[in-house]
Amino acid sequence: MPSLSLFPTPIGDCGIAWESGTVVATTLPDETSDATAARLAARTGAVSGDPPDDIRRAIRSIIALLEGTDANLSHIACDMNGIEPFAQKVYAATRAVPAGQTLTYGDIARQIGNVQLARTVGQTLGRNPFPIIIPCHRIVGANGRLTGFSAPGGTRTKLKLLAIEEAAFGGASGLFDHLPIAVKP
Repeated sequence: MPSLSLFPTPIGDCGIAWESGTVVATTLPDETSDATAARLAARTGAVSGDPPDDIRRAIRSIIALLEGTDANLSHIACDMNGIEPFAQKVYAATRAVPAGQTLTYGDIARQIGNVQLARTVGQTLGRNPFPIIIPCHRIVGANGRLTGFSAPGGTRTKLKLLAIEEAAFGGASGLFDHLPIAVKP
């Protein structure tokens, strides 16, 4: 049976669920810690538990990233059992996007072999069971538009995460590059 734990971050209490040292899900903060825990428990069937060392290391890395440190999350093992092959490709491509950078849904679709699947990439990322570890917040709409974000808080949360990472939108320098991401046209 999976276990879960909440942990404080600069954006609120996040949650992580694991089984046998492998992450089965993560969640971004909801309105309350109880709501965060309830949502994670409902998704995974997990009960509250004390994280083992490898999960504690994952938690420390996630916190560091959310504090604006250039933390590497590639060491975190995620359980991909039951995730369809297309979604696994989307998640792998998304996980490779470094902090502070963004790609479009079309970029991810192109990387996995079919630019026509940009909308499907977006839908797949909307079901991402590992937010932050698989940084779906780094994937944006065409021309850098912040489209829907399924995590609590929606695009406000996405914008917060991108601001923490001091995200740069791809392409050449432009007239508005000195502005915070929240006010760029």
